[in-house]
Amino acid sequence: MSPPVPRFDAVLHPPARLQACAVMATADEVEFATLRDALEVSDSVLSKHLRALDDAGYVRLRKATSDGRVRTWAAFTAKGRRAFEAHVLELQRLAGALSSSTERSAPEMAPRALVPRRSPA
Repeated sequence: MSPPVPRFDAVLHPPARLQACAVMATADEVEFATLRDALEVSDSVLSKHLRALDDAGYVRLRKATSDGRVRTWAAFTAKGRRAFEAHVLELQRLAGALSSSTERSAPEMAPRALVPRRSPA
């Protein structure tokens, strides 16, 4: 598989989602309570963000019974892992552009998915 191309992803960009993705990138699967505690958010906030990632096809949610309790596990899909890697590359590109030159034009430093198209003259 080819390496990801840097690309800004609005679905991944909210801080809690980006943090959840960073945690999920370190494991095959992460238990809901582990994510909640790592992000220091409420159950409802984490549920909302996981649902958005699930709706985008970026995560797979699995429920399993453990010690008589139903637990939720989250894992990246292949699409989600590629999107996260591309988003991180784009953030690194933007940070590098800012640190290397302050003379660049705004469209040159704008996130690639947000650069406006020029209309034909």
